[in-house]
Amino acid sequence: MTTDDLSGMGPLVALLARGGRRLRQADRARPWVLDSAVVAVVFLMFCLPDLLHDGAGGGDGPRRFRLAFTQLPVTGMLALQAGLVLPLLWRRRRPLAAFAVIAAVFVLQWTLGAALRADVALFVALYSLTLHGRLRQLPWACATTAGAMVLVAVRASPTVSVWDALFFLLSTTTAALALGLMVRVRRAQLAGLRDRAARLEIERDQRSRLATATERTRVAREMHDIVGHNLSVIITLADAGAYATDLAPERGKEALRLIGDTGRQALGELRRVLGVLREPADAAPGGPELSPQPGLADVDALCATVRAAGREVVYRTSGDVEALDSGVQLTAYRIVQEALTNTLKHAGTEARVHLAIVETDTRLTIRVRDTGPAARPGSHEEGHGLVGMRERAALYGGTVSAGPAGGGGWGVEAVLDLTPQGGGR
Repeated sequence: MTTDDLSGMGPLVALLARGGRRLRQADRARPWVLDSAVVAVVFLMFCLPDLLHDGAGGGDGPRRFRLAFTQLPVTGMLALQAGLVLPLLWRRRRPLAAFAVIAAVFVLQWTLGAALRADVALFVALYSLTLHGRLRQLPWACATTAGAMVLVAVRASPTVSVWDALFFLLSTTTAALALGLMVRVRRAQLAGLRDRAARLEIERDQRSRLATATERTRVAREMHDIVGHNLSVIITLADAGAYATDLAPERGKEALRLIGDTGRQALGELRRVLGVLREPADAAPGGPELSPQPGLADVDALCATVRAAGREVVYRTSGDVEALDSGVQLTAYRIVQEALTNTLKHAGTEARVHLAIVETDTRLTIRVRDTGPAARPGSHEEGHGLVGMRERAALYGGTVSAGPAGGGGWGVEAVLDLTPQGGGR
C-alpha cells in the first residue's frame, strides 16, 4: 500500500505514513542517528530527573519509598546510568551484547539496593533483541529478565507487595517481548510481499519475452512458408521462361504472366501476415482488406502453381477435409506448401508428385511423395522448413516424418490428431 492509497483514510494517516517513510529512508542512510536519538531520549526522560533530584527512587516520591532504597552519590548514579543507557547505541547491530551488558548493570544496581528510572533501558534492550536478534536467544533473555524482575520485586517488598510488583514488572516484560515479536513478524511479512512482488515482476517479464519469442517464431514460420514457396515457384518459372523465350515465345510470355500472378499472391499473403501484427489504431484507413487464412480448399490452387512450374502433381483427398477446423486446415495447408516447395527445389524438372490428404474420425494424414532423387542436398540436417512443419503438427499432437521413400524418391508424411482436447474425461 502506497502513501497515495493511505490518503483516502484521512490526512493524519497519510501524514504519519509519509513521516514513517522519510524516517526509514533517513535511518538507512545514517543508522547511528536513530540510535543516538534513542539514547538521548532515554537520558532526558529517565536519567536527568534522577540527577536533578539527586536521589535514588526520585525525591518527589513517597518518603517510605525513598528510604527503602540506597541513596547513591552522583558519580555512582552517573556510572550506573551510563552502563544502562550507552549500550543502547549498538542495540540493533549487537542486540545480544547490548542486552547482556544492560542486564548485568541492572542486576548490579538492584543488588546494591538502588532504584533508577534508567532501568527502562532493560525493556528497550529486550525489545531490540526480540526484533533484531536470533530467536533462539530469546529463551535465555526471557529467563534472565524474569530473574531480574524477581530481584526487583524482592528488593521493593518493603514498599509494595511482591506479587503486585511481579505482576506489574512481568506484564511490562511481556509487553516489550510481544511488541518486538509483532514488529518482527510484520517486517517479515512485508519483506515476503516485496520479494513476491519482485518475483512476479520477473516472471511477468519472462512471460512477455517468451510470448515475444513465440510470436517471432510464428511470424518467421509464416514468412518462410509464404516467401519460400512463392520464390521457388517464381525462380522455376523464370528459368523455364528464359529457356523458352527463343524456342517458344508464347510459353515465355505465359511464364512471365504466371510469375506476376505468383508475385501478387505472395504480396497479398505478406500484407495479411504483416497486417495482423499492427494495432487496430495503426491500420491505415481504406487499406487493403485482410483475406482469410488459407485452408484445404486452396490446395488445388497451390497444386496449380506447382504444375505451372513444370511439375506433374496428382492430388487426391479422402473424407470431409473442408469441414475441419480452420486451424487444422491452415496447419495442413502450410505442411503441404512446404513439402511442395522442397519438391520444386530438389526433385528435378521431370519429377512426379503424389499428394494425398486423408481424414478419419481421429486423425488427418498428409502424404507427399515425389519421384525425384532419394538423396537430397543437406538431407542429413533439419532445415527451417522441416522444423516448421514439425512445430505446426505438434500444435495438434501430430508428428512429421521425412526421408527417402521405399520405392524411390522422397516422401513426407504428417499425422495430426483430431481428437477434441479435454474431451472424454
